[in-house]
Amino acid sequence: MHQVKYGSKVIDFDIKRTNRKTLAIEVHPDSSVQLVAPENSELPKIKEKVVKRGRWIVKQQHYFEQFLPHTPVREYISGETHYYLGKRYMLKVVQGKDKSVKLKGGRLLVTTSDSRKVKNLLASWYYEHAKRKFKAKIDEGILKFKKEGVILKRMDIRRMKNRWGSCTSEGVITLNPELIKAPSKCLEYVILHELCHLIIPNHKKEFYRLLEQKMPNWKKWKNYLEMELK
Repeated sequence: MHQVKYGSKVIDFDIKRTNRKTLAIEVHPDSSVQLVAPENSELPKIKEKVVKRGRWIVKQQHYFEQFLPHTPVREYISGETHYYLGKRYMLKVVQGKDKSVKLKGGRLLVTTSDSRKVKNLLASWYYEHAKRKFKAKIDEGILKFKKEGVILKRMDIRRMKNRWGSCTSEGVITLNPELIKAPSKCLEYVILHELCHLIIPNHKKEFYRLLEQKMPNWKKWKNYLEMELK
């Protein structure tokens, strides 16, 4: 493990040497940084490259950290509770060589040899699950709009201060990662709401008639989001 100082931050990174000709920087979902470098690369040159790309590295790390649900200040120690798809799980940190996060026996089990990495491991776990769950629900939602011929260009995930989702006229839907805390029906409601906007941009009567048609009990899940996750 190596490190460089970038502003007030310290960037830790590993080096993987290969027979490639150029240097590459990878930032993983657990916020770890790995340099893939040519066999003959000198360490000072590698560190220089990390500092040069410091802004991008820190930006990527912040992006992945957004997948940690907003909760009261956490210490990421055993006994804390965290939410996933509407259910509350107690965090259990176990010392071990393998880095992993699993839902087991009603607990969120984190295995790591370094307790300082628990937060990043959880962020990575939430990120991967958010991508998979959100994509699956998007695919399910689009099937309900076959008749309308809805075309989705792209799905983005980004934390938004006052919104659960948004939709552009170009066909891009953005979802708040906080939705990974809520029941899957809440996620379904937000997605169907945004898909309706691909047909009716404004909240006209026609919009709510369409939403009612696609999800008759949408108000129940809207209220849950407004009352339970605020």
